[in-house]
Amino acid sequence: MKRLTEFLRIRLGLPKDDGGYSTETVVVIALLVAMAIVAVGFISTTVTTYAQNITL
Repeated sequence: MKRLTEFLRIRLGLPKDDGGYSTETVVVIALLVAMAIVAVGFISTTVTTYAQNITL
């Protein structure tokens, strides 16, 4: 089965298997984006709270 898969991959000009590294990269980037969104939300809430407490 492995030989057939390799033959078809070469014949069709498909790239080699990346071993799941691209999937891992997508998951890591998604987690980083989620953490950045949470951080921006926290900072926004904190700044808004401080701004509302300013008395003139």
